[in-house]
Amino acid sequence: MISPADKTDYPALIAIWESAVKATHDFLSDEDFEFYKSHIPVYFEHVSLYKYTDDKGVVKAFLGVVDNSIEMLFVDNESRGSGIGKILLDHAVNKLNAGSVDVNEQNKQALDFYYHFGFKEASRDEYDGEGKGYPILHLIKTDD
Repeated sequence: MISPADKTDYPALIAIWESAVKATHDFLSDEDFEFYKSHIPVYFEHVSLYKYTDDKGVVKAFLGVVDNSIEMLFVDNESRGSGIGKILLDHAVNKLNAGSVDVNEQNKQALDFYYHFGFKEASRDEYDGEGKGYPILHLIKTDD
């Protein structure tokens, strides 16, 4: 079930972020991992935040959207591959009209996920939003 998330969900969402990032972002230095982790609550304040809860009431994933852009979509590592990411992506695209997403160029799993669901590269930045040397690909949803 997808529902809005709030500050009481932050500890669970941060744990999901940590689990997902450790599994998919092996290119991050330990120092940068800690930097981003400490900034997650600040990032949460700038997005419309949604959580995915399983039938037992356990939060398994989350989504953050601003305007028409997916700013974050993370699934707990134990739940990856179960279809939750697709459910959240479908919600973002079809309910929230999100047609773009930024992805770390080195995160091949995420890129393959978005490419599979019809996103294409529109542009590239050499640095991420924090000015760190992790190239970002800007993807847009296409109809083909």
